[in-house]
Amino acid sequence: MNIEVLPQDLVNQIAAGEVVERPAHMVKELVENSIDAGACEIEIDYEQGGRYLKVTDNGKGIQADQIALALARHATSKIHKIDDLWQLGSFGFRGEALASIAAVSDFKIISKNEQADSAHYVKSEFGQVSKLEPCGGSVGTTIIIKDLFDNVPARLKFLKTDASESSQIKLALKAMAMSHPEVTFRVKSKGELIYYWAKTDSRLKRVEAVLEQEGLFVAKGEHEGSTVEIIYSSPNKTVRSRRQIWSFVQNRWVQDKTMSAATVDAYRSLLMHGEYPYVALFVNTPTEEIDVNIHPTKSEVKFRNSSNIYKLVYRALRPELETAPWLKPLLSDSLPSESDYSLKLTAEPVKMKSEVNLSFSEGSFNKTQFKQKQPYKKPEQSQPMNNTIDQLQKLSMNSDDSMSKLNLKELTPSHALVEQVSQNKWSDLQVLGQADLTYIVTQKDNAIILVDQHAAHERVMYEQLMHNFESQNFDIQNLLIPEVISMTESQVNILLENESEIKDLGIEIDAMGPDSIAIRSLPSVVKERSIKKALEKMADELMNKGGSVALKTIIGDIFATMACHSVVRAGQAMSFEEMKSLLVQMDEFPLSSFCPHGRPVFVEYSFAKIEKDFGRIV
Repeated sequence: MNIEVLPQDLVNQIAAGEVVERPAHMVKELVENSIDAGACEIEIDYEQGGRYLKVTDNGKGIQADQIALALARHATSKIHKIDDLWQLGSFGFRGEALASIAAVSDFKIISKNEQADSAHYVKSEFGQVSKLEPCGGSVGTTIIIKDLFDNVPARLKFLKTDASESSQIKLALKAMAMSHPEVTFRVKSKGELIYYWAKTDSRLKRVEAVLEQEGLFVAKGEHEGSTVEIIYSSPNKTVRSRRQIWSFVQNRWVQDKTMSAATVDAYRSLLMHGEYPYVALFVNTPTEEIDVNIHPTKSEVKFRNSSNIYKLVYRALRPELETAPWLKPLLSDSLPSESDYSLKLTAEPVKMKSEVNLSFSEGSFNKTQFKQKQPYKKPEQSQPMNNTIDQLQKLSMNSDDSMSKLNLKELTPSHALVEQVSQNKWSDLQVLGQADLTYIVTQKDNAIILVDQHAAHERVMYEQLMHNFESQNFDIQNLLIPEVISMTESQVNILLENESEIKDLGIEIDAMGPDSIAIRSLPSVVKERSIKKALEKMADELMNKGGSVALKTIIGDIFATMACHSVVRAGQAMSFEEMKSLLVQMDEFPLSSFCPHGRPVFVEYSFAKIEKDFGRIV
């Protein structure tokens, strides 16, 4: 077997296969070069799924005597010593991608810097570089690529359809535009303008423009020297895949499971299964904490401590979501006097199913029990959980019918976020009645709002359970005979490492061997039959995400199920006072616009829409 040095043209083709897997990667490399060159205006025109591409920028340009050098391999102006690889502040090495692309295309580069009298160009026909020639042109650089991969038919046949490759190019350009609001982007396909994003000093406005979503919100955070800015949508605006969760690190668009998982977890109990929000995350971290050189296209990064990044994203986003900023425009409108209402309904419930006659246990749904909201008083640590939990214990989830009779008044307002949501009041809505024994009909000055009574009560119950649990205001059941659970060795180890935090949840565990643990105590509201599955999931969450977030997620899942079976149901008559009381209780919890499983609590119909449907307005 003879060892030979490969010819240069073959070396370049191999490099092209690593750097330019598909046309979208080539577009990304060239646009990054333009940004590194200080361009504030970039125009991209492509055809044939990117096999033809023209990128024009108004950057600094290249000196005439260095244009040909830009096509040489391993030629760059951005690194000079090995330490620069790990302290890199730019996107790429101008010339690194150019040499690879020029080897597999009909390539032309035109450039002019501020000191030059004229522009100059160099051509490369599949690696054969021409001599430097003068030409007309303004300050900046233009690169024209034709017939990409024509000399590499094996790679050409692996390209997908033009439509599919064009879709990937659009994704790459959207990412570049979101991470660089200071740059104007003009994107053309076959000469026709398809995107125009004017430069702006607002990252929020740029993200809204690129994603074509208005009314997004901003969250910011800092943890262990890293920072994050998050542009996020309300849980009302969702898609059916994670593709609208955009992750950026040091302004690079990357695919990162940690950041995506933290985002999805932050929306816990706000989205239905299979729904995902619109989110753009911009993380900046110390250069020594990240490796951006693990992938040829730099589409992936490696964090030295990924759990810190998870905490950074989660702790920045979750508290902002819990303030429910999307409710402000819904509930902040002032109500007019009653004489001004354009639509009036009877104040008593409209019983659409009059044949239904539900009986309730003593004390349930008694009008005299509804009182004015009491000020929040934090329970003493030594007190047992309030009557809500006591009642749940007695009912023991044995019967759906009995669970539906849970006294609505037992859920007394007691949440610490009252002051945060004092400007957004469900109780300010005028209750008009009950439709189909399922929806509370309310109105404000410009709209009718239907509230799903089961979903609303479910959220109130869930938040009450979580609040009492987080306050450690719960009873603990000591098991006479410890419950021994078999698990994997890694699951056992991670649970034991978090033994003290787990004990704070009322669950006391002991090691029984390398692959089993003993449960000695449980919160009274958690059933023994469910603890094995809960602990297994808890162990997996701790290994993937770590810390209190994982523990809270498991408890939240348990309480979401309990709440669903413990509240007023659809088809159940409610008195006028009961409906008003439920709205008052919703005021105590910012996330009351969604049930714990992410289903919406309300639907709004504007009077303008109603009047248009009736032909009153055009």
